Amino acid sequence: MSAGRGFLSPEVLARINSLELVARTVVEGFIAGLHRSPYLGFSTDFAEHREYMPGDDIRHLDWKLLGRTDRLYIKKYQGDTNTQIHLLVDTSASMGFASGAISKLQYAQYLASSLAYLGVRQHDAVGFTAFDEDVVEHAPPSTRTGQLRTVLGILERLEATRGTALADQLHRSAELIKRRGVVVLISDLYVDREELLRGLEHLRFAGNEVIVFHVMDRQELDFEFDEPVVLEDSESDEQVHVLPDVVRADYIRAVRSHIDAIAEGARRSRIDYELLRTSQPLDAALFSYLSRRSSFG
Repeated sequence: MSAGRGFLSPEVLARINSLELVARTVVEGFIAGLHRSPYLGFSTDFAEHREYMPGDDIRHLDWKLLGRTDRLYIKKYQGDTNTQIHLLVDTSASMGFASGAISKLQYAQYLASSLAYLGVRQHDAVGFTAFDEDVVEHAPPSTRTGQLRTVLGILERLEATRGTALADQLHRSAELIKRRGVVVLISDLYVDREELLRGLEHLRFAGNEVIVFHVMDRQELDFEFDEPVVLEDSESDEQVHVLPDVVRADYIRAVRSHIDAIAEGARRSRIDYELLRTSQPLDAALFSYLSRRSSFG
């Protein structure tokens, strides 16, 4: 559990064999946690409500919710809440890296399954695409019965094996998405950042709300190796002999520069960006998603 928060760590989730159970555990715990949080903009009924805006018909105010929260919410009905959620997961070889209990791809699987579960819970049409150099798995957005099982089944069999063409896949997704919705990208973002930002802007230009979850391992961020190591590029097999004490400062500076540039570019394009460590509980990601989803719907 994360200290004092009550959220399950990814290492604990790794002991659960079923992604469906992982998703249910994470999401139901997250929703229960909202009751105890200061974020009164959300409730257990969040799928059927949105905050009151000037000009809304007051006949649709939820007076009971007003009494509980002292906030104004408009009732929304199932037909109004349906949004297309497009989950995009990077399965390139670098996503297979793990210095601890779980890899970046495993973390992406837990996060994507939780978001799919949350989307279905909100009556959204959930779709899923996994890609490396090309699309490796795809399920079009749907609200049909069994869609969650379909998405989770795909997630269960993902492997990180090949190179990446992340920017190309973002442009492809922007062309294929016919109805605007919420697009969630889960990746370690090992790609030229200018190409990445152009791909994200293409998705945003099409009218989508875009959320980027940048998943990284602790060692990628902190470079805590204390002995000489041989680092191998998982996508090209190129090897480099490294003296950590010599390169650590420059390495961390370069990584930080890459992260800061992506975050700033995303901010300029009104794209949500969240850096996540694979040791980090999923609540921050779910709250970021829910904030963006609520503003869209």
